[in-house]
Amino acid sequence: MKNFITRALTGILFVAVIVFSIVYNPLSFGLLFFIISILTITEFCHLMNQREDICLNSIITPMAGGYLFLAFFMYSWGVLDGAVFIPYLLSLLYLLIAELYLKHPNPLANWALTMFSQLYIALPFALLCVLGIEQVPAGDLAHPNSFVPIYVWLYPLSVFVFIWASDTGAYLVGSLLHNVFPAKLFPRISPKKSWVGSIGGGVIAVLLAVLIWWCTRTMGILGTQSDMEIYEWIGFALVVTVFGTWGDLVESLMKRHLGIKDSGSILPGHGGMLDRFDSTLLAVPASVIYLYAIQMLH
Repeated sequence: MKNFITRALTGILFVAVIVFSIVYNPLSFGLLFFIISILTITEFCHLMNQREDICLNSIITPMAGGYLFLAFFMYSWGVLDGAVFIPYLLSLLYLLIAELYLKHPNPLANWALTMFSQLYIALPFALLCVLGIEQVPAGDLAHPNSFVPIYVWLYPLSVFVFIWASDTGAYLVGSLLHNVFPAKLFPRISPKKSWVGSIGGGVIAVLLAVLIWWCTRTMGILGTQSDMEIYEWIGFALVVTVFGTWGDLVESLMKRHLGIKDSGSILPGHGGMLDRFDSTLLAVPASVIYLYAIQMLH
């Protein structure tokens, strides 16, 4: 009972912080995910460094990932031009060249895992800036091709809402119907996941997508932040659900390979940062591709 209360309180606080930081203003959004980027990569480095032949730089690697988020954030707002990415590129060069002098037993694995941390964790968090900061025409007659950035919190928030909805729906539907429909989704990696649970989670996410469309287009509750049609919102929910499930399985495969249950213990009752954001790490890049595809079709 005590563990359930701890897990429930942590979950409520976690969701509240994410929602408030995204909705409140772009600075709170940027600060939160800058911190999350660093913490998640730090956790990743700690997990990998538990192996005797692995030695990742647990200071520069997380800071590089955090800086990548800041670079995307500042570039998206037009505060700085493309030169803002130069320090990040220098940090990657350092992490590669340093292995020549450190005489670690497995430099190839160190290189691979260092770059993987940036591709798998840092880049998806940085792409949240692409979801949340949109370039719109400035309306300047003297400069017809000029654009100004606006903060569109609805898209990054929707990614998390769809993930939470599909996870909750998958758990509830799977628990209720696993005896009737026992087929496992991916028994080799995650024996508890079932097809019926995953489908149920996807249905819940789709229903929420319809509700969001209704709020934005019919009721005007969320203002004019989105001009997507109902079928595009449904597609958005399905993309997040499918890639979020794959993201969960990717982290499960990694933990199974490392022989651990949780990636960390920073969130009481919920494990580590990777445990909480595993779905996000694949869902965000997929969402960016999906929304850009819709924009091109318009």
